[in-house]
Amino acid sequence: MAIAEQLQQTVEGSTIPRLLRRNAEQFPALPALTTGVGPDEGTLTWFQLRAEVAALTRGLAALGLREGERMLIAMSKRAEHWVADLAAVHLGALSCSTYDTLSTEQIRFVARHSAATVLVLEGEEQMRRWGPVLDDLPDLRAVVVLDWSVAPEGDERFVSYQAVRGGVKPDEAAFEALTDAVTTDQPLTVVYTSGTTGDPKGVVLTHRNVIYESLMQDELVAVPEHPRTLAYLPMAHIAERVLGIYMPICNAGHVTICPDPAQLLPGLLQVRPHGFFGVPRVWEKLAAGLRAKLSTLTGERAAAVGQAQKLALEAFRLRSEGREVPEDVADSLRQADEQVLLPIRAAVGFDECRRAFSGAAPIPTAVLEFLASVGLAVYEVWGLSETTGAATVSIPGAFALGAVGRPGPGIEVKAAEDGELLVRGPVVVPGYLRAEGGIEPAADADGWLATGDVGTIDDRGIVTVTDRKKEIIITDGGKNIAPTKVESLLRAHPLVAQAVAIGDRRPYITALLVLDEEMAPLWAKANGIDAGGLEELARHPEVLAALDAAVAEANARLARPEQVKRHRVLPGPWTAESGELTPKLSLRRRDVDRLHATTIESMYT
Repeated sequence: MAIAEQLQQTVEGSTIPRLLRRNAEQFPALPALTTGVGPDEGTLTWFQLRAEVAALTRGLAALGLREGERMLIAMSKRAEHWVADLAAVHLGALSCSTYDTLSTEQIRFVARHSAATVLVLEGEEQMRRWGPVLDDLPDLRAVVVLDWSVAPEGDERFVSYQAVRGGVKPDEAAFEALTDAVTTDQPLTVVYTSGTTGDPKGVVLTHRNVIYESLMQDELVAVPEHPRTLAYLPMAHIAERVLGIYMPICNAGHVTICPDPAQLLPGLLQVRPHGFFGVPRVWEKLAAGLRAKLSTLTGERAAAVGQAQKLALEAFRLRSEGREVPEDVADSLRQADEQVLLPIRAAVGFDECRRAFSGAAPIPTAVLEFLASVGLAVYEVWGLSETTGAATVSIPGAFALGAVGRPGPGIEVKAAEDGELLVRGPVVVPGYLRAEGGIEPAADADGWLATGDVGTIDDRGIVTVTDRKKEIIITDGGKNIAPTKVESLLRAHPLVAQAVAIGDRRPYITALLVLDEEMAPLWAKANGIDAGGLEELARHPEVLAALDAAVAEANARLARPEQVKRHRVLPGPWTAESGELTPKLSLRRRDVDRLHATTIESMYT
C-alpha cells in the first residue's frame, strides 16, 4: 500500500482530543510537557496534562464557550497556553494564539475579525497591550486572566484562570463525550498570517490537516519513539503550532518549553532534541558560533577536525546531487564522525538530533554546507500556513542545495504558466475565516492552492522556490529580479543579520545591510577592532571594507542585472517592534521602504 494511502487510513477518525486520550491511557506516566529550562522546570505527564485540560474545558463550557466560536490566547510560552488551547479544542471552539509583538491596531483587527467570545490573558504585559481595545470588541463575553492582580475592578467580564479551572466539579462522562464528539474534518484552530502584504488572514486548520502533516513528517524522517523536542518559536507561528502542540500529541512526544529565545542554547543542551526546526537566522547564528569556536583550534586537533569536515562535506554534496557516497568515503566518515564531529555537535545539543529542518525563508547554501561539514545535515522544507506548514520536504535520500525537496506523500505540486507554485492535497486548509464566521475557500474548485511563490520542479521532482510572486523586482529596464536570491548571498557573511535588495522600477539593484547585534561585536573583537556599539561599527572602515568584499563576492555569483551596484550598512537591530520584520522574522518590504526612504534614495542620487 502506498504511503499516502496508509497515512490517510491512519488519519481517518483521528482527532487531537482522541489522540490526547490515547496518550493519557497508554502512556500515563511518560512526560508530555516540561516548562522552562534549568533547575526550576516542572513537568506534566500525559495523564496530568489531560486532567488539566479536562478541568479547564469544564470551566470554559460554564463561561459559555461553544462549538464554532473563537477563543484568543495572549500568553507567553507556558503550560497554561497548551492547556487553554486544548481545552477550547475539546469544546469544538477554534483557539488562536496571538503574537506578543502586535501593535494596538493589529490587536484590534485580529480581535474584531475573529469575533472572539473569550480571551485568555496572562498578565501585566498582555493587559497593557490589550486593555485599550477591550471595550471595542462587541462579541467578547469573558476575559480569563492568569495573573488576577492585573484585572480591573468592577469589570464583570474578567474571571481568574484558577476560578475557571477549578470552578466546576469533575464529570468524566461528559468530558469523554466531548472527546468523542469532535470529528476529523472539524475546524481545529485559526492561525493569522503575519500580514507582509496587507491585513492578516485567519487561516482555518482542521484536525485532518495537522494530523496528516504530523504523521507525514514522522514517516519521511524517522525519530525515536516519544521524541524530545524544544518549543521556542512564537505559539502563533504555524511551525510551532504544529511542531509544539499537535505533532507531540500525534507521536506521544515530550515537549520542553523554552520561554526565552535567549535560552535556546541552554535549552538545546538540556533537551538534546531528536527533531528541531529553525528559521534561517537560528541556523545562521549557530553556524557563526561554531565557526568562531573551530577557528581557535590549533595543531593536530585542527587538522583532525578539518579532515573530518572535508569528508562530511564531500558526502553531503554527493547526496545533494543524487549520487551514491563511495563505500570507502562512508566508512572513513563514520569513524571520523564518531571520534571528531559528534563531540562538536554535542557541545551545542545536536548530538541526538535525527531531523533538522529549515524553513520560512531561504537559507544561504554556505550555511547548510558548513553545518553539514560538522555532521549536522539541515534540510529545507517549504510551505505556508495554508499548507499546514511543510508541503515539500528535503530528506537525506532526496534533496538538492538551494531547493526545498519533494512534495510529501499524497501532496501534488505544479507550476502555473507564470511560474507560480500550486499545491493540492490533505494538508491544504479549507480556507480563511470570514468576519461573520464562515470560511472562504483557499483553493480553487479542483483543490489547487495558489501559493504566491514562484519556482521550478526538476526531473527528480525536487522543487526550487525562486521568490514570492508579489516581491519580484522589475527594474525600469524591464529585468525581473528575485530579491531573495540576492539577499541570501549577502546574508552569508557573519556580519549581516538582514539584507534587503531594492530596485523595483529603478535603474539598478541596491541593498541595505543590517549588522548582526550578536556576531558583529565578536567579529570586531576577533579582528582587533576596538569599537563601541553597532552605530560605531556601521561606520568603521574595516567593517565597511569587509562588507564591500562580501557584496563583491555575492555579485560574482549573480547575473549582471542582479548585481548590487550600491549598498548601505545600517547598525540595527531590526525587530518586529522596530517595524521592519514580522513576528516570524520575515521582511516587511513596504515598511522597510518607508522607514529607510532617505537612505534608499541616497543610493540613487
